[in-house]
Amino acid sequence: MPGLMIQGTTSDAGKSLLVAGLCRVLKRRGFSVAPFKPQNMALNSAVTEDGGEIGRAQALQAIACGLELRTDFNPVLLKPTSDKGSQVIIQGKAVSQLEAKTFGYIKQLAFERVLQSYSRLLEEFDFVIIEGAGSPAEINLRENDIANMGFAEEVDCPVVLISDIDRGGVFAHIVGTLQLLSQTERERVKGVVINKFRGDIRLLQDGVDWLKTEIDKPVMGVLPFLRNLKLDAEDAITTEQEITDDAAERIVNIKVIVLPRISNHTDFEPLLAHPNVNLQYVDNISELPAADLIIIPGSKNVRDDLCFLKQGGFESAIKRHLRYGGKLIGICGGYQMLGASVNDPLAIEGEPGSTEGFSLFPFKTELAKAKQLKRVSGLIKAPMLSQLTVDCSLVGYEIHCGETVGESESMAFSELTDQFGKVYLDGQVSQDDQVIGTYVHGLFESSTTTQALLHWVSGKKLDTIDWNSTRNKELDRLADMLEDEMDIEAILEVLHDGGGKGRSWELGKAGARS
Repeated sequence: MPGLMIQGTTSDAGKSLLVAGLCRVLKRRGFSVAPFKPQNMALNSAVTEDGGEIGRAQALQAIACGLELRTDFNPVLLKPTSDKGSQVIIQGKAVSQLEAKTFGYIKQLAFERVLQSYSRLLEEFDFVIIEGAGSPAEINLRENDIANMGFAEEVDCPVVLISDIDRGGVFAHIVGTLQLLSQTERERVKGVVINKFRGDIRLLQDGVDWLKTEIDKPVMGVLPFLRNLKLDAEDAITTEQEITDDAAERIVNIKVIVLPRISNHTDFEPLLAHPNVNLQYVDNISELPAADLIIIPGSKNVRDDLCFLKQGGFESAIKRHLRYGGKLIGICGGYQMLGASVNDPLAIEGEPGSTEGFSLFPFKTELAKAKQLKRVSGLIKAPMLSQLTVDCSLVGYEIHCGETVGESESMAFSELTDQFGKVYLDGQVSQDDQVIGTYVHGLFESSTTTQALLHWVSGKKLDTIDWNSTRNKELDRLADMLEDEMDIEAILEVLHDGGGKGRSWELGKAGARS
């Protein structure tokens, strides 16, 4: 039985969340279902149980399915290190750097492995819901495409096309995309979905009726704009945060610096959902004042992003923040920046060389070919944190190429055990207790760690939230919306026969929730 592929008319059209929502709908209906994305380009990633790396969106989709993470869910992951190059990860392991001018080699390099992963999933699960990448109408990429129609044609799977009406031009996007496809590709599209509609749905009915006639395909759903959806973002980040009514009353003000090559900003989704936290993403020093805590996040090009901070005046602004009693956390690449230097003699992330760090700690970091991919759990060792809470446990994961030397064992942030049983110390805490550095991503997914860190920042024991429970409730909210606003029976018809005529969305006649 073939899978079903969700393709978008543009990037960020809603493919990732539609796949996650459909996965949760099918799971609730008693099917075994798995997510799949042939090729992803993203700097947000997750670590599988066996030490592989996949896109964060596929990790969320796996959670929607109730599955442990697997590299087969995302066999090719491209992590941009610059505007012209990306690290290539195939079935969980970094294999090469790919320059933009040689991007076409990705099909030759990886397509066989992509098909192997997909075949394994088809054999095990009732359904596989596949996410495309970008748009299928990118003319310059079609010859070597393995992410959209190139994949769908190879494995003979049906496609549903989603487009974001909130961007404007939704009818042009849908009609134009279909016109740019070949005849066999157009026939493969079994229906379309309109995403992020605001307002009175009756005002759209004339447009939906016209669209059905124009493209001769059913509109399988018009999805409303879901406000405050607390789910991990695939890649997009905005510095313009929505100001809520209670923002001024929140106790802890946190500023996360948006680096040019920021990675794993999904670390901060639990903080965005926390009722006592006002978190803002900032990209210039004028927005740093009034922060209780500044966070320097992970980076896929640490030396370049370190230069960005220095040239933008962030180093002096951060040190001024510390002199006035503010707190600072560096995570992964952000942690490496806090040391004396970051060295890249083998040109792992860019040109070979060395860059001076902030020298808040005396250690040095050297980038190495071997990538550290670990799931970890352990205990916070830092005295000022372990004394603030009875339970000082933490869980998370590591993704980095750096090897840091010169750390003080007595000032370690935590003691960790990875999934392979190795026990070791991680991170550093400054002698004045104002700065924490750690390699651990996902810190704030643990309610005990979040409570300890917010206590450290504010001096108050604040309420906690269970992020895993929150995320699962939000996945159910997403699935409920799809059951209400999409023709799920038409989706099942397409899944069962690999095509089918499908039905059409009409006001008040969406699929009934089961």
